[in-house]
This record gives sequence, C-alpha cells and structure tokens, in this order.
Amino acid sequence: MFDGNWNPIEVFKDGNIQSILNGHYWNYNAKKSYKEGQITIGLIRIKPNENLWLLAHIGKVTKDLDIFNGVGYEFETLEEYSKYFGRLIVRYKNTTQALIRWADTIIDDCEIYQILPDVFDNDLFPGYENVNLSWKELSRVITKESWKTALQNQKAVYLITDTSNGKCYVGSAYGENMLLNRWNTYVKNKHGGNVQLKELSDEHIENNFKYSILDIFKASTDDNVIIARESWWKETLMTRQFGYNSN
Repeated sequence: MFDGNWNPIEVFKDGNIQSILNGHYWNYNAKKSYKEGQITIGLIRIKPNENLWLLAHIGKVTKDLDIFNGVGYEFETLEEYSKYFGRLIVRYKNTTQALIRWADTIIDDCEIYQILPDVFDNDLFPGYENVNLSWKELSRVITKESWKTALQNQKAVYLITDTSNGKCYVGSAYGENMLLNRWNTYVKNKHGGNVQLKELSDEHIENNFKYSILDIFKASTDDNVIIARESWWKETLMTRQFGYNSN
C-alpha cells in the first residue's frame, strides 16, 4: 500500500516493478523503516480482505540515504531467491495496519500456500463460464498460454458490454483460431470491424468495455449453428434495438 495505490498487486501485474520496490524501501514521516545490513522480504496481498500474499522481493539494505517521505535506502537484490519472486504465495492472516513487521513476530503464522509454475498475474484461464474481462485485462491475457489454448479451440458466441451505458454487442467466433482470433482483433483495433463500435473512441472502449462468453461449441460444430445461436442472443438481449449490433 503505497503511492496512493491501495491495491499494489495490480501494479505488480502491470510489470511496474520499480514502483513496487520504491514502496518497499520507503521511509515515512519520522520513523525509519530499516537499518543497513538488514534483509527485507516484500509481500503483496493478492486480493483485498484475503489472507494470501505474493512474494515480490528479497533484498539487503546496503545504504541508509537518511531520507523521509521518500525512498530511503539503497539495496541489493538477493538473486538466489529471485526464482521465487512472483511465484511463491504465502498464507498469513494480518491483524495489524503496520506495513513493516519483524520476521520473528509473524514467521510462525506464515504458511507456504503455493509455488506457481510461472510468475503470478492472476491470469490463469478461469473456465469459459467465468470469463468477464475489461479491455485492458483482455489485452494482457490474450498472450498467456492457458488463455490462448482455451480460446483457439472453441467456437463461441460472446458478449461485449459497455459499462458506461449498459449497451451490449453480441458476436460470434468460428474459423481459424476461433475465439482467440476474434478477440485478438479487438485488442489490436478495438472495434473488430463492427460498424457501430467504429464510431466510438479507442479511449472509450479501453475504459468501458467488458468481454464475456455466452455459449461455447466444439471446433467440429457446424458454423451455421453458431450463427443461429448468435442471432438468438441478439433477439433475446435486444442488442439490435438497444445495443451496438447493426444486423
């Protein structure tokens, strides 16, 4: 919790490691956080009000810069532990607002919960029925292997929702790479070639659009079945009358 950001796991997921380290080695108003020579372990809460924490950094303080309300230390990263950064998850129930703790006061309450196969980004594919992504989230997960594998093997009918006004767009995905190919188009040009979506600014789409899946079908399903189902959803959700569908 630093720099006005009360959900720093999002900073980590966005790859802004320097901001994470700035917060880790910050001094506040009058009390110094560390002393030279100390080992520091940085943990980030994965979700608000949950007891799971992600290991972000382990380092050694090499110099006290005698700075308050700013980054107060020089440090060296302990590289022998770096293979666990972003992968090691600790279960710990925090009961205080103190941001810096002596390890020996909490270590017995910490449990190794999981070691991830890859760096955490909360982007493992959650199942087709649980997909509900902002445009920014979609642009991030579309390159992840678990998502690529899932999306390129399913024909689908999908929904785009404009959270600023409730208007929706129903689309379908079939052909080569199926849903992966279709959603990649939205990442690249925002509108996917759709007439009404072209009228919106890139900024509007990036800030307000969410993407979910209405129906999935095996790759062997005839394309006409998907097209018919797409039309059914347009009628049911009335996206021609009140949404962004033009046909």
